[in-house]
Amino acid sequence: MATLTTTVPNAATSVELNRRRRMGFVFIGFALLTWLLFAVWQGPEAEAITTFRLAPGGPNSPIPPWEFNALNGINIVAGICAALGAFQLVRGFGRATSTVMWLIVILFAFAFLTWAASGKSLNLAGLLNATLVRAVPIVIGAMSGILSERAGIINIAIEGMMLGSAMIAVIVGSLTNVWGGIFAAILTGALLAYIHGVLSIKYKIDQIISGTVINIFAAGITSYISAKFLNTYAELNSPGIVKPFPLPLLSDLPVIGTILFKHTWFVYTMFIFLILMQIGVFHSRWGLRMRAVGEHPKAADTLGINVIRTRYISVVLSGMMAGFGGAWFTLGSVGRFDEMMTAGKGFIGLAAMIFGNYSPMGALGAGLLFGFADSLQTKLAILKVPIPSEFLLMAPYVITMIALAGLVGKAQLPAAGGKPYDKE
Repeated sequence: MATLTTTVPNAATSVELNRRRRMGFVFIGFALLTWLLFAVWQGPEAEAITTFRLAPGGPNSPIPPWEFNALNGINIVAGICAALGAFQLVRGFGRATSTVMWLIVILFAFAFLTWAASGKSLNLAGLLNATLVRAVPIVIGAMSGILSERAGIINIAIEGMMLGSAMIAVIVGSLTNVWGGIFAAILTGALLAYIHGVLSIKYKIDQIISGTVINIFAAGITSYISAKFLNTYAELNSPGIVKPFPLPLLSDLPVIGTILFKHTWFVYTMFIFLILMQIGVFHSRWGLRMRAVGEHPKAADTLGINVIRTRYISVVLSGMMAGFGGAWFTLGSVGRFDEMMTAGKGFIGLAAMIFGNYSPMGALGAGLLFGFADSLQTKLAILKVPIPSEFLLMAPYVITMIALAGLVGKAQLPAAGGKPYDKE
C-alpha cells in the first residue's frame, strides 16, 4: 500500500512537470515566432511608426492617436513572451497557465497589428468594436451549447436552431415589429430544442443523429421558404433592425465608451446572459442540479433530482438561447433573411464552448478570438497587407485544435454527455 501511495503522487508530479515544460516551450516558441515573422521576415523599417487611432472620427478625433516605433514595439512583445516562457520553465504559473496562454495570444495579435500598421494608421477602437459585434452569435451559440451539454445532452443542432429562428424572426418582424420577431425567434428555438429533447431523451435516439436531422431540416425548409416566398414577397423580408442604443454616460467614456457602450441591445443582453449563466451554472442550486445530471444522473436521481425534467428544461433553454442568437443575424445585423446566412456560426459556437471548457466566461474569450479574426479581414484589405485574408481565418481554428489536443488544458466533457438515461 505504501508503494502505491508513493507511486501515484510521483506520477501526478511527473505529468504536471511535463505539462509545465511543454507550455514553457510553447511560450518561448511564440516569442521566437513573433520576432522572426514581424521583426526579421519583411520586418518594418527601423524608423517606421505605427499609429493606432483610439476613437472614430479620423484625424480630427479629440482623442490623440497612439504612436510608437513599430520595430521596438515588436521586440518588446517578443521579449515579454520569452520572459513568460522562461518563468514557466523554471517555476511555472500553476493554475494561471491558461490565463498566461491567453495573454501570449493577445500579445501575438498586438505584434501582428503593429507590423501590419507600420508606417500606416489603424483604427484600433473600431477594430475592437467590430470584434465584439461579430463575436455575439458565436458567444450566444456557445452559451446555448453549455446549457444543454452541462445537463448531458449533446446539442449540435444549434446551427439549425439559429437558422430557423433567423427566418421566423424576419417573417414575424415584418408583420409586427422587431421585438415581436425576437420573441418569435426565441419560441422557434425552443420548439426545435424540444423536438431534439424528445428524440434524444424520450426515444433515446443518438444525440448526434438527432441534432444532424434538425440541422438538415432547418437548412432545407428555410431555403425553400426563402426561394418560394421571401424572394417573391418583399414585404415579408423587410422587418428593419434593432437600432444601436448608446448607454448614457458610459458611451461618453474615452476609448472604452466606443468599444463597449455604443451597441444594440443584442450586445448588452449577451453580457447580461453571461453574468446570469456564470452565476446560475456554478453558484446556484439549479446549476448544481443541472451539472449533477450531466455528470452522474443515477446519483442525482437517488438524491431526488428529476433527471428527465432537468434535461428537458436545459435543452429548451438551450434552444431559446440559440433562437435569440438567430434573431441577431437578421434583426440585429442586416435586416433581411438570406439562405444559409448563419454560415456555420452555430458550429463555431460549439468550438468556442469546448475551447472555453464549458464555461460562459471561457466561451466569451474564445468567441472574441473568432470575432477578432473575422473583423480583421476588412482591416487587412484596407492596409494592403501582403497576406491573403483566407489565411487569417485559419488562425482561430488552429488555436482551437491546439486547445482540443490538450495543450492549454483538456476540456472536460460532462461524464454523462451523450448518454441516454434509463430510470430504474
